[in-house]
Amino acid sequence: MTTVAVYLVVVFCAGALAVLMRLPPLIGFLAAGFVLNGLGVERLPALEHLADVGVTLMLFGIGLKLDARSLLRKEIWGTAGIHMVLSTALGAGLLGLLMLVGLHLPGQDARAVVLAGFALSFSSTVLVFKVLEERSETTSLYGRVAIGILIVQDLAAVAFITVTSEHPPSPWAAALLLLLPAAWVFRRIWSLIGHGEMQALFGIVMALVPGYAAFTAVGLKGDLGALVVGALLASHANAGELSRVLFTLKDLLLVAFFVSIGFYGMPTPEMVVMGVLLLALLPTQSMLFVVLLWAFGLRRRTSLRTGLALANHSEFALIVGAVGVSAGILADAWLVLLSVAVAVSFVASSLINRRGSSLISLLARRLPEHPEHRLLPEDQPIDIGHAEVLVLGMGRVGQAAYRELSQEHGYSVVGIENATDRTDRLREEGYDVQNADATDQEFWERVIATGHVHIAVLAMPFHGSNLVALRQLTESGFTGWVAAVAQYDDEVQELRDNGVGTVFNLYSGAGLALAVETVEALGGRADRPPPCDSDDVRGDAVGGPDPPTD
Repeated sequence: MTTVAVYLVVVFCAGALAVLMRLPPLIGFLAAGFVLNGLGVERLPALEHLADVGVTLMLFGIGLKLDARSLLRKEIWGTAGIHMVLSTALGAGLLGLLMLVGLHLPGQDARAVVLAGFALSFSSTVLVFKVLEERSETTSLYGRVAIGILIVQDLAAVAFITVTSEHPPSPWAAALLLLLPAAWVFRRIWSLIGHGEMQALFGIVMALVPGYAAFTAVGLKGDLGALVVGALLASHANAGELSRVLFTLKDLLLVAFFVSIGFYGMPTPEMVVMGVLLLALLPTQSMLFVVLLWAFGLRRRTSLRTGLALANHSEFALIVGAVGVSAGILADAWLVLLSVAVAVSFVASSLINRRGSSLISLLARRLPEHPEHRLLPEDQPIDIGHAEVLVLGMGRVGQAAYRELSQEHGYSVVGIENATDRTDRLREEGYDVQNADATDQEFWERVIATGHVHIAVLAMPFHGSNLVALRQLTESGFTGWVAAVAQYDDEVQELRDNGVGTVFNLYSGAGLALAVETVEALGGRADRPPPCDSDDVRGDAVGGPDPPTD
């Protein structure tokens, strides 16, 4: 227990220090792994198992949100395939250049250099999906494209591991086809067990048993099995809810994954230098993604957002490296070098993606845009010329605001939602919803150009997205009324400080809204005055002048 306590203290302190420095906590977790290793703390056998379970649950969650047909789209498999070939050549070329200038590389032969270049061509499924989840953008167009590319890359890595493995898949692997009819049974069981802890337990069982254990038993990657099982269950009505239920558990287990990277070995100063120099690959690899996606018909901003999200090295580099070591292609020291390169890229990618919106706006001005007819249908400009009110984020809060403003107050309201599946569903229900990115500067320029929008409601679930949209509003010269939702007091204050006219605290507001609904349902109490002025029945709201009207 003493070793466990040391782990917990070091990891927590490192994560807290990163947060206090306004850095993503995963940077602290990465540092904690190297600190623990450097201090000579025993590597806990459970660490690797916890990391594996975290990655497995993450891929199961991806599967729950995956439309397998998207992998057949040319902008996904074409981009992933071409990028992998070019990126492998770039990585091998940079490593060869480092050799020419005199830096020592372990096992300096052509096969080792090419394999290392191949390992560095992957982007991190763990990091990218975590960034997308934190922004609530896993179902946005760029998020779906990024996840599709990552899955194709993962399949390529699995194929490589299978081909080079001394133990090829068992003939029993064909029996996994039985999962197709079994998925129908699993979905029926899921419908019978309801919600709560039984649903969470069901998800863990599905990820680890027919997913991880079944695939591992026949010689295939277990986390790939979790992805497949998740995809087979994705059509269930509670798939989104289960993904959210497993979110916190998965995030806690992924801490073990980030910490485990530091235990692949302590790097020498020369390896640290080489790991930092390998960061030079990231801008080129990122721009390769951008150019390829743009060539396949995506808008420049969508291409840039995807390219920036994928600008990192992958945990699969370590897996591919380990396979190379076992096959005698790589020396053991390559694993340490690759672990340094992966860790440094995680830090760089986290910092870049924190400032992604402003960086994307800057880069977008330097890229040509396609004519509208050449864009993919999902990425074409939208028509919002008739809107008086925009509701940004059409979750439950956004839908309620939409109904109130349109039905009760007669405004012409348009909802903006970046999740295509939700957009399609709400359109079928009669909502006027457009699939768009509210953090896109070009989107706001089109809004301002109409001259009709008077009210903007920021109802996106991620506070950072609301702030970015607010900044885009301000920079575009929007003079209308802005309302926003927040979950915590510090978020409320930050929105107030940035000039939002009305801020609604979801947690404190829920109780007041419930009380108001109850009193209205009972017809009020004639013998008692109302508990508060009508202007205050908005939760923790910021007052001010009435919003402008036509």
